[in-house]
Amino acid sequence: MHHIVFLDRQSLKAEVRKPGFAHTWVEHVQTHPHEVAERLRGATVAITNKVPIRRDTLAQLPDLKWIAVAATGYDVIDVDACRERGVAVTNIRNYAVHTVPEHAFALIFALRRNLMAYREDVLHGRWQKETQFCFFDYPIRDLHGSTLGIFGEGVLGQATAQIARALGMKVLFADHAPPKATGVDFVPPEQVFAESDIISLHCPLTPASRHFIGKWQLQQMKRSALLVNTSRGGLVDETALKEALENGVIAGAGFDVLSQEPPINGNPLLDIRTPNFILTPHVAWASDQAMQFLADQLIDNIEALVANKPQNLVI
Repeated sequence: MHHIVFLDRQSLKAEVRKPGFAHTWVEHVQTHPHEVAERLRGATVAITNKVPIRRDTLAQLPDLKWIAVAATGYDVIDVDACRERGVAVTNIRNYAVHTVPEHAFALIFALRRNLMAYREDVLHGRWQKETQFCFFDYPIRDLHGSTLGIFGEGVLGQATAQIARALGMKVLFADHAPPKATGVDFVPPEQVFAESDIISLHCPLTPASRHFIGKWQLQQMKRSALLVNTSRGGLVDETALKEALENGVIAGAGFDVLSQEPPINGNPLLDIRTPNFILTPHVAWASDQAMQFLADQLIDNIEALVANKPQNLVI
């Protein structure tokens, strides 16, 4: 009899079927870090989306055998400690292959055509005062013929590239240390920064990638360029980005992620009020279809572990 505990059920707006084996099931709307050890006491399977499970917590949970992460990113899990204790960790694969690229392009279209600036002007009566049928206060740039630079050639990066090519864009994938996807032509990161009209981030947050875009990298970009991040907030130095936007180093940015979520202690990007910056609350992954796919795969992963046929293992 397995005891399954879902730590943050509120994070998933989808139907979650119960596994097809003997078990007990407890779910919590949300869980604070100091509550994790007590709530997982006696559990053999933990489900978490964004609730951290760290080394000190794992040391208090001798019954825990598996952690099923209800997301692709698993930086909330101390995987080294799990490996040492023999705790298997699974994550979700390929569920956001449409929703994240579509959200990235929603940001790109809005910024490239300055939709936010024009909307603000209409709301404030600018159009009503015109002497002709339209006005051109802000640049409107086509995507066709422009260059999209992508950091991260996984399924999301490649799906984003597919949309870009369909729009007539040139795509540059930034080179990086192994492991690398096969069949992808890479160019040096310096070339991506220098030549891209838009840069879109689709790479994981690791110690090596934290703040890999800072003041120097932003200065290498075109002044007309956009930076779009639907991946992880910590990839970009947020203070440097705020300064770059304020000083016209780049033309705009669209972010769906911050380095701390929710940003209860504030964040430099929350202070930006200009229409060349769009911030959404980490919802790029959250289309109805994607969340249901995630929920189904989450239980598939757990059932596969119990059947001794593991899938989507992180470790």
